Amino acid sequence: MEDAALAWLEGLGYAVVHGPEIAVGEPGAERSDPNYRDVVLERRLRQALVRLNPDLPPEALEDAYRKLTRADAPSLVERNRAAHRLLVDGVTVEYRRRDGSIAGGQARVIDFDASDNNDWVAVNQFAVYEGQHTRRPDVVLFVNGLPLAVVELKNSADENATIWSAFRQLQTYQAQLPALFATNAALVVSDGVQARIGALGAGKEWFKPWRTIGGREDAAANLAELQVVLAASSPCCDTSSSSRIWAAGSSLRSSLDTTSSTRSTWRWKKPCARRAWRRTTGSQRWQAASKPDGRLADLLGTGGPAWSGTRRARARV
Repeated sequence: MEDAALAWLEGLGYAVVHGPEIAVGEPGAERSDPNYRDVVLERRLRQALVRLNPDLPPEALEDAYRKLTRADAPSLVERNRAAHRLLVDGVTVEYRRRDGSIAGGQARVIDFDASDNNDWVAVNQFAVYEGQHTRRPDVVLFVNGLPLAVVELKNSADENATIWSAFRQLQTYQAQLPALFATNAALVVSDGVQARIGALGAGKEWFKPWRTIGGREDAAANLAELQVVLAASSPCCDTSSSSRIWAAGSSLRSSLDTTSSTRSTWRWKKPCARRAWRRTTGSQRWQAASKPDGRLADLLGTGGPAWSGTRRARARV
């Protein structure tokens, strides 16, 4: 199941990397902590900040990196929400001009208008150590070095392994490895037959199937549910075109159609509109429905940089 998911992600344009191959001491090392406590791909994030902010000096980019990687809050959900604002609005930074005066700026973290400017990576068996726990989520999806999605898979041949056991596994990860979920935008679970997508802090009832790729009609019946979830990467997918149209600049809004008790599927209400999503944290429910809040969900999709079924390798390796 994991191999199939990685193949689909590669077809969507992700660079696929095996977690142990980027550990400290390996030829392709991308991690700096031999104890696996780092959850950000530092080189990729720093390169993205330089690429997306050519007018900001190095000290401003260092300030942005520090704020992105050291965000703190009383709870994981609050930390996630604070990180989300940095991702969609940019990071407020300060730096000293040549004349000695202090200037301010806004450092972009993700390009919501041109997916080519972002770095898309899928890492399997990404080991993380926190507290007294070492865990290896099946697949972690990184955009510009930041972990934006976690995919947990179970073997359908095992009658005790279901999507809900995968869901419980994600709950364990959130409790034991909160650092991995600070910037999370999507959680995906699958047993090879069924697949569900939800958000950090959401209860079981908010993890739903995803039925459409282009947003206008159901995906082909012969496609696996997980394949549909991963392929539904375009926030505003024009299936008649070979190019991707981003909805980040649109003034329209949409929400996931979960209001009807007879519907158990998330679908577009309006194809080229922003998405809004609902989160549940204990007894408190909040909905991120403002214009900026929809942009990150739009970008992630949840699949990646591919569009309209076109296979293009777009990640920078």
